[in-house]
Order: sequence, then structure tokens, then C-alpha cells
Amino acid sequence: MHYICGVTFLYPLFLSALAALAVPVLIHLFNLRKYKTVFFPSTRFLRDIKLTSRKQSELRYKLLLATRMLFLAALVFAFAQPYFPGTNADTATDRLQVIYLDNSPSMTVKKGNRTLFDISREAAAAQVKQARRGSRFLVFTNDRPPSFYPVPAEKALQEIYATDISVMSKTVVQLLSSVQSLLPAGKVGQPADVYCYSDFQQNVIPVLPDSTLTRGIAFFGLTVRPDAAGDMHIDTAFLTRPYLEAGKNNSLVVVTQATGKVGDNPVLQLLVNGRVKCAASPKFINGTRSVDTLRFMADDAGAQRMELTLNDAAVKFDDTFRISARSAPNLSVLVVNGGKPNPYVQAAFRAYNGFRLNEIDVSAPASVWKSYNLVILNGITDMPAPLVKAVCGALANGQNICLFPGKTAHVETLNAGLRAIGDISIAGLDTAVQTVAAIREGSSLVKDLFERVPDNVQLPIATWHYVLRAGLSANAQSVLVFRNGDPFLVKYSPLKGRFYVCAASADLEAGNFPGSYFFAPFLYRMAAEQGGSSVYAVPAGSHSPVYFPLNGSSERDAVHVFGNGMDVVPPQRPQGAGVDVFVGDAVSRPGFYDLAFRNSDTVSVAINMDKSECDLAYPDLDKVKTAWPGEIHWMSTADALAGADVRAPFPWWKVAAIVAILAAIFETLLVVKPKWVGAA
Repeated sequence: MHYICGVTFLYPLFLSALAALAVPVLIHLFNLRKYKTVFFPSTRFLRDIKLTSRKQSELRYKLLLATRMLFLAALVFAFAQPYFPGTNADTATDRLQVIYLDNSPSMTVKKGNRTLFDISREAAAAQVKQARRGSRFLVFTNDRPPSFYPVPAEKALQEIYATDISVMSKTVVQLLSSVQSLLPAGKVGQPADVYCYSDFQQNVIPVLPDSTLTRGIAFFGLTVRPDAAGDMHIDTAFLTRPYLEAGKNNSLVVVTQATGKVGDNPVLQLLVNGRVKCAASPKFINGTRSVDTLRFMADDAGAQRMELTLNDAAVKFDDTFRISARSAPNLSVLVVNGGKPNPYVQAAFRAYNGFRLNEIDVSAPASVWKSYNLVILNGITDMPAPLVKAVCGALANGQNICLFPGKTAHVETLNAGLRAIGDISIAGLDTAVQTVAAIREGSSLVKDLFERVPDNVQLPIATWHYVLRAGLSANAQSVLVFRNGDPFLVKYSPLKGRFYVCAASADLEAGNFPGSYFFAPFLYRMAAEQGGSSVYAVPAGSHSPVYFPLNGSSERDAVHVFGNGMDVVPPQRPQGAGVDVFVGDAVSRPGFYDLAFRNSDTVSVAINMDKSECDLAYPDLDKVKTAWPGEIHWMSTADALAGADVRAPFPWWKVAAIVAILAAIFETLLVVKPKWVGAA
């Protein structure tokens, strides 16, 4: 670099070509001629015309000289590429330059004949190519771990061209948080420029981000939006029963969403283990939502891989939804009755053939508890030592216990047993009629029942309940809670297994919980937790675990995930008699995968695309511009392709090139039309 009169030249060696300016000067000097005027009587009247022609000729030669020198000088300056230091462009090399290339599935939507991702990748590459020499970049994507070392333009281009579509997505908040983590703590003098090439869906861009995220950051949102097109996608699908029955009709409820104008006669098709089972034509209510029930029969017992597909020609990345299910789970439930058998518990499990129900009296020996997935203590008003020992042994073995206490005025014996189990106690009896006011959506009983708890769901009413209290060692997690904060149904985890305690008995004298919507599904989930789920459909990138029961496990053993040519060990943690496996954190491609462990059955898990990518709604950028604080710039990818970057040096070389072209045109006119000067 070279500085002349405050101007910096990127290629200063080209300035040596200014010596060529002497060429037109020498040509002009050699062409100078001295005129001697001789007057003849017959031509003296032409004196004025000759003088005028001489003046025009001198002006023409001077203009030619100036035009040629201007052409050569402008051409030299164009190759030297001048710019003025002290501007944003000059200080850009001291800034951390981050390019985020959105490679989420929504970027596969087309704009014209090209996908949004192809357009964005070309624009990002153009920005790197047009950057000032010596610039270095960090390239972020949704699936590639962020690098902590900026790379030169050549390496950045390789990373951009090597990027492909991923099922992962990233929000603007996550991107800015990652950039903030790279900036030196407490040092404002190391700012960053973040260039975000994305379609900016509604779900990835906040209306008003935290101002701390944009501190020291200049954000450049380079948007690319698709052509207006309709889209259909499967929002969710679930079996009407908690498991799949082989050789019998099963019902699968499918919820399909539509945005924009959809095609004629859409077809929803179900494949089980690769064979077409049935199909339906979704009927969208108000053009946005369709709920269809598909009935099918599983041919074989064991794992069933179900695929739902839509014939959506416009947008294809969200046209498949996968479910894996096991038929005949053979879950066993033991009911220990402190009094009469409970008809509501009997009805809950005998409605389906997949549960094996057995009932015994509380005085029966506890040695048979080992073979059951769930033990229900029904109507218990006394907890003698043998019962407490049996409960503790079952919890230590990883089994699940559910207690429905009977109503009694003497709770001392209950408290003695509960304290021995897990520092749990009954603080009193509340006989006021109360309605459950809250349901904890994070509970394992709830999150597998509902994608989102309906706003108008009817919660249970209790005519009386025990006031439950517990110490920290009990690891309490409330599931249903009264308005005053007292738990109605709570899960304790003092040992490997889960100990569920209801604050009232399971009969209509205590309230309507046994006849409510939650009673039977909650019992199903309690039984399935210990034996592993029967139905799996996990979004890619999900942080929710899949429970996998283990037999003969040790601390050195680990569950593996197989499928699509991969074998990985996902994050996992011990849970009861098994392990919670975070499959969604380890698998990024949709498909069917197998969880395998030594001495245990293989479990098939379906991985689906994150549904947030299916929402092709886009925010109004004008509103976002006014709401976002800090140094925020919005432009289109077309602007980036044209070089319109506020951080890039102003292209003075282009101005010089234009001046050279104009000078060449003017010189041509002077040569071709010498009388043009006189006409002017």
C-alpha cells in the first residue's frame, strides 16, 4: 500500500505507468507547426477566415492532448485502485468479519429457477471476492461448529462452496450470542461485522432482540425471499392408542397444515415398513388445517416404521413425517389394593390388550413386584414396614410406583412410611373443593401426551386432598398443581425409579380425576416409562431424551445409534432402570435409526425435521428495522452481488474506469469529426 496526499492505493506499482503521460505531450510537441502569413491582393479578404481556422485547430490539438492524458491517467488510477483511509472500509480489517450462511431446509424453496440457498451462497462468495485484500473471515452455518480463527478469503470461499443444506436451523439470537462469545470480554475496541444471508423466517428473527447481543456488532441482514407459493406440511401425527396392535385395525390421526394456495387434490399416503397401507385426501378447513384419521393394520409384530408423505410439488423438504412404533409392548401393571379394587384403574388398563393387569391385596408378599413395569398402591391408609421395604426395593430396581392414598384422619402411619421412602410427608387434610389450576408441561407425563396443552382443557377438581410436603432429597416435580401452590399429582425421584403420589384417592368421592381426560393417559405413561416407549417421533435437534431400558448395564457401557451409514454414541444419562438418550442432539438427518445396547432389545427411533422450518411466514422488515437497536443494515442478496456493501471500500477504481471510457469517446469524436469543436 502507498499513500499520496491522503489517498491509499491498493496496487501502487501501477502508478509507475503515469510516465506514459509523456507520450501524448511529445506527440503534441512534434505536431506543432509555425505559420507565416503572406498576404496577396486576391486573398486579403480571406485573412479573417484563416485566422479563425488557426484558432480552431489549436483548440482541437489542446483538447486532444488533455483528453489523451486524462485517458491514460484514469486508466492507471483504475488499475492502482485508490481509496481514502480513515473510512469504515479502511478500519474493516481490524474488525471481526463473520459470514453466516443459512443452510436450513427452508432455504431449499425456489425463487425463480434457483433455490434461496444457491442465491445466498453466490452472494456470500461475491462479498468475499470483492473484499479488500488481506481481509479475513469466520464462516458460520447451522451444522458446522463455529471456528475461533479467521481465515483468508481463499479459505472462506472453500468453506462457502462446501456448505450444503442441513436439517438444523439457527435463530438470529443464537448467531449473535455465538459472535459475542468470540469477542474479548469487556473490550469494546474489537467490534465485529456480521453478514447474515438468510430468508429470515418469522421463527428465527425476534421482533426486539436484547441490546447486549448487538453491542459492538454491526449487523448486515442480507435477505432473500421466495416467490409466492403454497405449501403443505404434516404438523403432527399420533396413534389413538398408546401402542400399536399387530393384526388389528389401528387409527392414526394426522394433522396437516397449509399456507398459501395448495395444489388440486392433495394426497396423504401412509407407508408401513415400505408398503403402502392407505391414503386420504386432506380437506383444509379455512384453507389452513386438515385433520384426517388413517386406519391400517400392521402385518407383523415388532418394530413398525411408518412414513406419511404428501404430494406437494411446490415445497418438498417438509413432505415426509416418520413414526416408529412397537406392537405388543406387553407392559405389566400390578395393583396393590388397601381396600376394594378400583373400577377406574381396571377400566383404564383393560381397555387395551397391550397391558397385563394383576391385582393383589396389600398383605400379599412383595417378592412378585420385580416383574412389573408399574405398581399402583390403591386406597392405602397404612404403610407398614414390609410395604415400605417393598416400595424402596422396587424404586431401587428402577420400577415406577404410583400411590393413591385412602382418606383417613390418622396420617401418622402414612407419614412414617413416606419419610422412610424419600423424605415425604403429609402436612394435613384440606376438605375445601379446589380445581387444579396448572399443569406442568415440562413433566415427562405431559410432554409426551401433548405437543401443546390446549387452552380449553378441563383440569381435575378435588373435593378433598392431602397437603404434601417433601425435602430436597426427594427431588420433587409437580405435575398438577392447585392455585395455592399445593401439588395434586407430584413425581418424586429418591432412587432409580419414580414415585408418583396423588394428593387424593382415585375415586369419585375425592373428585373427578378418575373420570378426567388425564387419568388413563397418565397411568399409561407411568407404565411405559420403565419399559420404554412404544411410539417414537423425535425432531432433529431436539433436546428431549428417549428413554431406553437397559439390562445388565454398567458405567462403562453406552447406547449406540445406528442408521444412514453412521454409528455414534449420543449424549445420555442414567434414568431409573435405563438411560435417557438424547438422540436428537446427535442425529441431524431425518430418517429411521436404531438404538442398540448389549443384552438389550434394539429400539427403532424416527427422526423428523424441525417443524419450525415448515412455517414459511416472514416478518415485515420495515417493522424490524425500526425496532432493532444498534448498527443494523438491511439489504437484499442482489445488492451484495452488485457490491453494495457499506463496509467495503468505495469503488473509486470504477469511477476512474468510467472517466477513461468517456475520455476515449471524446477523443474519438475529436479525431473523426474535427469540425465538431467549431460546431460546439
